[in-house]
Amino acid sequence: MKVEKKTAEYTILKRSDGRYAVKSAKNKFINGDDKVAILITEGLRAAPTPKPEEPAAEEAASDEEPAAE
Repeated sequence: MKVEKKTAEYTILKRSDGRYAVKSAKNKFINGDDKVAILITEGLRAAPTPKPEEPAAEEAASDEEPAAE
């Protein structure tokens, strides 16, 4: 693994497959939301964007309600 960035709190490593690993100052790997937050802060990963909701599903649900009466 190649060191991409090193700070007092953590070290960001780039793996051979192109993904990133984050190691704490205590030499323990950081995973999950903490890892994603660090990578976003350092600009190595884009923030996730929410998927747009499909309006067709809402229209179908509203069409069924009057039929039930």
